[in-house]
Amino acid sequence: MRLDLYAYAGTSFSEYVRQCRPEVLPRFGASVSSPDEVRHLGRSVPTATTILALKYEGGVVLGGDRRATEGSQIASNRIEKVYAADAHSAIAIAGTAGPCIELAKLFKTELEHYEKLEGDELSYEGKANKLAQMVREQFPMVFQGLVVVPIFAGYDLHRRQGRICQYDVTGGRYEEIDFCAVGSGGKDAQNMIKEHYHRSLVETEAINLALSALFSAAEEDSGTGGPDLVRGIYPTMKLVQEEGVVDIGDDRLAAMCMELIEAKKRRHDAV
Repeated sequence: MRLDLYAYAGTSFSEYVRQCRPEVLPRFGASVSSPDEVRHLGRSVPTATTILALKYEGGVVLGGDRRATEGSQIASNRIEKVYAADAHSAIAIAGTAGPCIELAKLFKTELEHYEKLEGDELSYEGKANKLAQMVREQFPMVFQGLVVVPIFAGYDLHRRQGRICQYDVTGGRYEEIDFCAVGSGGKDAQNMIKEHYHRSLVETEAINLALSALFSAAEEDSGTGGPDLVRGIYPTMKLVQEEGVVDIGDDRLAAMCMELIEAKKRRHDAV
């Protein structure tokens, strides 16, 4: 028997829907039952990588490349991997593209639902814990080859600083002190950041370092896409700061990418 639509009095939108209209919740991979099906699924479902986050003086830079792959094939060169969650937080997604995008959208709806009911934003801790719960709920899909691994970045209005959380497939939450990178190119991106990072980075320096890290990942990892100057495709990047979540426009990214490419050429010619 279906519960009355007004019987649920909590603040969780997904729990409200689960009790009142469970059939409309996203269900990925429910029919996959055999190892052969899982192997086939792994080859046919688009996978999204690489994402990263790093702190700077004003908050957090959150970024990701634009490539999604199906095995050795490129599924898309324009996928969005970074989404604003509310006024002071954003989420970047890595893993199986479909569930990742649905998770990002549902998380944003969760925060909007809470804010409408309570009249105020959920705290940073509350947002990070809610996302951990949502990732944990996706864990059965991991056994079907459908992995969701996000990075959460927010500006903590109480501490007055940017904060970063990384998650594992079981919903484990790990706060990062300075930076992190996830995905097939995550190791190469993180190595680049580690080499040049310092805590007094200003905004432009932080964006440049994030772009350099994605460049490095794209050079070493076939699953990570570099900037496409011909088609005007550049990484997605957002700033999470006290004033809110700010998109870094393609015009600014294009100019910064060209500067990085010219610097690479000069270093190559000098060898």
